[in-house]
Amino acid sequence: MNLIKELEWRGMIQNIMPGTEAQLEKEMTTAYIGFDPTADSLHIGSLVQIILLIHLQKAGHKPIALVGGATGMIGDPSMKNEERVLLDEKQLNMNLEGIKRQLEKFLDFDDNKKNAAEILNNYDWFKQISFIQFLRETGKHITINYMMAKDSVKKRIESETGISYTEFAYQLMQGYDFFWLYEHKNCKVQMGGSDQWGNIVTGTELIRRKSGGEAFAFTCPLITKADGGKFGKTESGNVWLDAEKTTPYQFYQFWLNASDEDAKKWLKIFTFLEKEIIDQLILEHDADPSLRIVQHKLAKEVTLFVHGPESLQAAEDTTKKLFAAKNAPAETLSLEDLENIEGIVKLKIEKNSLLSGIDIVSFLSSLQILPSKSEAKKLLQNGGVSINRKKITDLQAVINNHFLLHEKYILVQKGKKNYFLVEAY
Repeated sequence: MNLIKELEWRGMIQNIMPGTEAQLEKEMTTAYIGFDPTADSLHIGSLVQIILLIHLQKAGHKPIALVGGATGMIGDPSMKNEERVLLDEKQLNMNLEGIKRQLEKFLDFDDNKKNAAEILNNYDWFKQISFIQFLRETGKHITINYMMAKDSVKKRIESETGISYTEFAYQLMQGYDFFWLYEHKNCKVQMGGSDQWGNIVTGTELIRRKSGGEAFAFTCPLITKADGGKFGKTESGNVWLDAEKTTPYQFYQFWLNASDEDAKKWLKIFTFLEKEIIDQLILEHDADPSLRIVQHKLAKEVTLFVHGPESLQAAEDTTKKLFAAKNAPAETLSLEDLENIEGIVKLKIEKNSLLSGIDIVSFLSSLQILPSKSEAKKLLQNGGVSINRKKITDLQAVINNHFLLHEKYILVQKGKKNYFLVEAY
């Protein structure tokens, strides 16, 4: 398999250094991607980088996932308008462990294979380097002019907030990572998102100047949504790979709700389906877009890949219960249906408080279904709230025990996609 050709038809190549494809065709090559430990879970933006490493390994090359224990203490200025809040060591270590656990699910670490994956932490080598040593042995090889020419630095220097020396040094630290991996792991290629291009080529330049070696690089385009919205963002925040942060049902729904244009593009990037299969799916989809064939296949493949068959089944079951018969009265949902719904937000309310009734605005805000009474009023007036599948627009409506399904549950819908199951106890 020609890795670069495979990634090109999938739309996963943005920038590539001359000679990269030839290097990958010549021999088994070690390549790496860095992961920023700003949280204890990766999100679906990071999934692109994971998939790049998987394609690399499938093509017979050796992947290294580099978790930035050292660089994470500094913060990358790329695509950021202001200085990051620095993490303390305890939080950073928690984040590192969470990310390592996730990466181990996706890559093959079998030591019996020549191209077994590795996870490394750049703190392991940076902790041994003094500030003076770093300036003398690394800093002298890259000029300030070279560093300031990079877009990530230039934009911040020209902004109102400016850039601290701390973040300015990030580029040099990432460059040193590539140099260290080149020297100690024979790593000749770095991959990453297109926003990292400046940092990545600093690494190849450092290798050239410091050791006279030759290294290569390519980047993947940053994933965007057709409507201009930020990829991987929902009303409730990031779409995480951790099932505790984003349930498999919510994860499944994110992909299912993609636009036609996005779904066709994402099917190539986020699944491992072959070109002929994807082309056929798109043909079938275009014959009757109302069936949303591409979205269903995308949601199924990505949820299966990240969360496994059982979680996929639960997500599909919940989707059917909530949407397949959405015009049917909520009373048609059995007690078992309600109790087995997985992945939606579950809340509790005291049954006694429903005896005298609670006005709808207070009900929604007190349970934090909406953050405030004013937000609750606004959404109610716009027809965005349903209780037990019945739209509520009356601000004076009272929620009482007559709303309980099977004397126990109330099903609340906010907007088109967000469901909450309220249990009275």
